[in-house]
Amino acid sequence: MQELKSYLAGRWVGGTGSGQTLLNPATEEPLARASSEGLDLRAALDYARSTGGPALRALGFAERGQLLKAMADAMQAHRDELLSLAIANGGNTRSDAKFDVDGAIGTLLAYAETAAALGNARFLVDGEGIQLGRSARFHGQHIAVPRRGVAVHVNAFNFPAWGFAEKAAVALLAGMPVLTKPATSSAMVAHRVVQILVEGKVLPEGALSLLVGSPGDLLEHLGSQDVLAFTGSGDTGARIRALPNIIRHSVRVNVEADSLNAALLGPDVAPRSDMYELFLKDVVRDMTQKAGQKCTAIRRILVPQALLAEVEADLAELLGRLKIGDPADEEVRMGPLANASQLQDAIAGVARLASQGKLVIGTGARHGTRGFFLAPTLLRAGPDATAVHEHEVFGPVATVIACDGNAAEIVTRGNGGLVSSVYSEDQAFIEAVVAELAPYHGRLFLGHPKIELSPGPGTVLPQLVHGGPGRAGGGEELGGPRGLAFYLQRVALEGSRPVIQKLIGK
Repeated sequence: MQELKSYLAGRWVGGTGSGQTLLNPATEEPLARASSEGLDLRAALDYARSTGGPALRALGFAERGQLLKAMADAMQAHRDELLSLAIANGGNTRSDAKFDVDGAIGTLLAYAETAAALGNARFLVDGEGIQLGRSARFHGQHIAVPRRGVAVHVNAFNFPAWGFAEKAAVALLAGMPVLTKPATSSAMVAHRVVQILVEGKVLPEGALSLLVGSPGDLLEHLGSQDVLAFTGSGDTGARIRALPNIIRHSVRVNVEADSLNAALLGPDVAPRSDMYELFLKDVVRDMTQKAGQKCTAIRRILVPQALLAEVEADLAELLGRLKIGDPADEEVRMGPLANASQLQDAIAGVARLASQGKLVIGTGARHGTRGFFLAPTLLRAGPDATAVHEHEVFGPVATVIACDGNAAEIVTRGNGGLVSSVYSEDQAFIEAVVAELAPYHGRLFLGHPKIELSPGPGTVLPQLVHGGPGRAGGGEELGGPRGLAFYLQRVALEGSRPVIQKLIGK
């Protein structure tokens, strides 16, 4: 059985103790072991600050972008190997594995293009200069410079490649070294990615570190120049924010947490129309892609009362056709959940939703006798149900809710989300719904059948912000150059205009 070692302070180191065993979630076969016990995480952070930070800050944005391009090229060269690991350790179908790995490569390339547009400056000029007094010589200018700490990234189990890349691309471009901590149960993909980058000497020494196993006391050593980006449950995010040193040092924290994403079918949409078929397609894809283990997956399906029965029947038919099983089988269209804990949580979550509603398709019980499988599950909830707006089931589970004229109000009961989608060609309806939903979301997807090759609401694009208020964690990632702000310190320069302009290269 493979031992996954951490890459800290420029070397591969293994932890002591029994650690955690990583399984194939389809067969429950042991694949690897990971432990962080006994590792000196304070020293690892100090090394990244003192070695990786200066090396990155010595480069301009365009040069850092070349590093991102090299990372993408290295991953592309080992793509088939990474896909195989994603199938074995993540329970992904080959299509789902491509979604993760190709998403990672695409994000790195997108930020390499952003870097090229920024040129070889080592900091950003933020806005236009400002005359501060009667004299034109008294001048102010905002700039943004790299922070002198480490960007610590704690990632979720569902996207070991993409989750790593979407955070690392922005931090490295901003000039901050990265310590990445993948979720242990599915860490084999992220571990191999870092191995590939280290073996190829793609990045400057100290620019990238990897911690596998428990986070241990890692977060206790963060200081005022460090940043922490976390993806996971809202409860864990709240505990992180309450850590004494996080509060004492005002450590920057970005949290991406739970999200009860919704899909709204407009009252103008007729059954069998192109818009109706797009709606069904997007709902089914988001419910079942990665076995529903996406933070952007559709959890609530809002439809006009008159279409409720038809939508339920159509979704049940489409979901019922899917072949579930070991994703190593090319005919399988949906694999298992990531681990036993996720399956137990999903089963309990379905029971909670069903206590206030009705199962339309699916049993809410384990599917099969081996592996962590849950069949696609569709429920119906009435207007007074509360659980559907309070609890996210992280699996192939969604709930249909009938609504007439109050769709936006029902969506906002979810208290903030990453993305919701609207399917309508009624401009007045779209404008009214967007106005109501925008304050509660990081992104709104306006579905239209004439958009060619639309990735649907569940795909995170590097050009657009990813995050959301309230339940979703209040964080914000990506968004092209906007994502750099988290890793840069904005500072106001005040003084003589000629001196300041010379400093910023004007």
